[in-house]
Amino acid sequence: MNRTLKFLIPLALFLVAVGFLTKGLFLNPREVPSPLVGKPAPVFTAPILGEAGKRFNSADMKGQVWLLNVWASWCAACRDEHPLLMDMAQTKRIVMHGLAYKDVDAEAQQVLIAMGNPYNKVITDTDGKIGIDYGVYGVPETYLIDKAGIIRYKHIGPLTPEILLTKVVPLLKELGV
Repeated sequence: MNRTLKFLIPLALFLVAVGFLTKGLFLNPREVPSPLVGKPAPVFTAPILGEAGKRFNSADMKGQVWLLNVWASWCAACRDEHPLLMDMAQTKRIVMHGLAYKDVDAEAQQVLIAMGNPYNKVITDTDGKIGIDYGVYGVPETYLIDKAGIIRYKHIGPLTPEILLTKVVPLLKELGV
């Protein structure tokens, strides 16, 4: 009996480990749960791109539903989602602010000049501190924040028409936008 247990315990532990690893193979890395969803959005004050001396205070957004899109001029995926953001901006359905993450102001401005500016304001986060507070894994990322300042949704990676239709638009309707 003792010999059997010595054999079965390592086998059981091995099978459990294989089970966890197998499950991990089928997880979507873009669906990293955010501990901030359902919690107050971090409040910040930061410079506004292209508006010397002016600052944006996220606390001023209370009472509005808004999107915070984290992007950078050096990000290829951000350029892929940009036309969709331009289309969203034309609808004027929601206030959209961009957060130029760990970027050089002149380079961020060049991208917006070349591709168009879908944002109401572009906030600069050259040192990445705002991104850290929001738990940014990489760019692009998008946050939907409600009137009470609560993060209702976080999307990692470029937005797609499917994500807009299945996730963002239903949430906007739920929030009365």
